[in-house]
Amino acid sequence: MLRNQDILTISWLLEDKDPFSWYAFIVKYLTDKDGEELPEGIFVYGGPWKYLTFLNLVMQMAFFGLAAVNDLQPGKEGKSILSKFKDLLFSVFAFPVGTFVVLLFWAIFAYDRELVYPAAIDTFFPPWMNHAMHTFVLPVLLGEVLVQPHAYPQTKHALGALGIVGLAYLFWIIWVYISVGIWVYPLLGLFSTAGLVGFFFLNMSVVTFLYLLGDKLNSCVWGKRRLARHIIQTSQTSHEITSNLSLCLTLSFVSFL
Repeated sequence: MLRNQDILTISWLLEDKDPFSWYAFIVKYLTDKDGEELPEGIFVYGGPWKYLTFLNLVMQMAFFGLAAVNDLQPGKEGKSILSKFKDLLFSVFAFPVGTFVVLLFWAIFAYDRELVYPAAIDTFFPPWMNHAMHTFVLPVLLGEVLVQPHAYPQTKHALGALGIVGLAYLFWIIWVYISVGIWVYPLLGLFSTAGLVGFFFLNMSVVTFLYLLGDKLNSCVWGKRRLARHIIQTSQTSHEITSNLSLCLTLSFVSFL
C-alpha cells in the first residue's frame, strides 16, 4: 500500500513537474524558431510574443513551475504567499485563457484555417506541435481541476484583472499592426473598427463565462469530495462508536457473570 508521502511524490511528478517540463520544451522549441526563415509575417515584430497562443504557453509553464516549487513546501499549502499566487494565476488566467485559446482556435480552424493558422505553417511546424499548442492544453487544465483544489478570488476582482489583461493584449496587437501593417491573426483584417471592438467584447464574454465555469467546476469537484470524505469519516466514527459500545457491553456482561 502506498504511504501518504509516496502519493504526494507521485502526485507532484504527474501534476506539476511533468507539465512544467513539457511547456518549457514547447516554449523553447518556438523561441528557437524565431531566427529561422518562416512564412512572411509569422514572427515579424515581436516574434512569437505577439501570439496569444504563445503567451498562454508561457503562462501555463509559469503556473506549473510555481506549483512544482510550492509542492516542495510541505505543510504550507493554502498559507504561503506562493500558494495564494499560484491559485490566483490558475483560477483567473491559466484556466479561462487556456481553455479559450483551445476552443476559439479550433472553432476558427474548422471554419477556415487560413484565418488563424495558414497551411503554409505546416511546413515549419509539424502537426504534433499544432496539437501541443492548441489541443493538449485543455486536458492538462481539466486534470489540474480534478487533482488539486484552488482558491478563487472575489468574482469582481477576477473579472477586473481579466479585463485589464485583455485590453493590454488588444492594444499590443493594434500596436503591432500600426508598426508593421500586419495583423497578428489574418481574421482580424476582416473587421471594421466597430467589428474589431465587437469581436473583442465577444471574446471577453467567453473568457468571463470560462472563468465562472472554472469556479463552478472547482466547487463541484472539491465540494463533493469534501462531502464524500465527511461521509467516510462519519461512517468510520460510527463504526468505532458501535465497536466500543459492543466491547463495553461485553465486558460488563462478563463482569456481571
